[in-house]
Amino acid sequence: MGVNIQFSQSYHWLNSWILANIIQLATQDFCDRFIDYRIDPARRLYDQMTMAARCGVANIAEGSARHSTSIETEMRLLDVARASFDELQGDLFNFLLRKKADVWAIGQHDRESLWKMKLDNPNYTNSYLHDAAIHILTQKSKFDYWIDNDNPEIAANALLVLCLRENRMLQAQIQSQLENFKQQGGFTENMTVERLEARKNQAASAGAPLCPKCGKQMLKRTQKKGQQQGREFWGCSNYPHCDGIRPI
Repeated sequence: MGVNIQFSQSYHWLNSWILANIIQLATQDFCDRFIDYRIDPARRLYDQMTMAARCGVANIAEGSARHSTSIETEMRLLDVARASFDELQGDLFNFLLRKKADVWAIGQHDRESLWKMKLDNPNYTNSYLHDAAIHILTQKSKFDYWIDNDNPEIAANALLVLCLRENRMLQAQIQSQLENFKQQGGFTENMTVERLEARKNQAASAGAPLCPKCGKQMLKRTQKKGQQQGREFWGCSNYPHCDGIRPI
């Protein structure tokens, strides 16, 4: 496959990032309206909920930006984002418990409407930041009836459902990256392939001999240990599958 350094802000096209921004905006508004001094005198709950939503967005962006150079790091950060939305979900669940409010069950009309609401695919121009802002607000408007509702129980339940949707999205994204890693390897593996190919090309242009065992191009190597440590020799480029050598 080789090394391919991609555009680091391609996450703007991800539905998981778009929905995460909707959740962040809705959480900030929810906390402004319903998390007041009567239930949160030290403002810790307010800070915790808004920061959990922010961390979710930030870790999706940071993880996806690392896609080209470290799929492992990407998966770790996406998992941190997933945990952040789990944390937010827990606070919303507790909010409903404190009010002795109904938590929407599977099959409940509003819950199903939120769960099935589709996001439109982004259609950005070169002004992608400008377009992304419009796109996020347009997609948010589809959920406004619930997340902007004056009834705190409806707004909390709506956010709870969106957190669950986001969690599923991130789970699928992590699984997809894992499969991608299995098929194509990561940055370190592809850097090794790139370096080996470059060495093969250098050897061919320098007139290196062919392997006496398999006939493939040989590379100049240096013995790293033993009595002849430091001695140069020709080694097969297909090592360790082939151990053919020639003296220099």
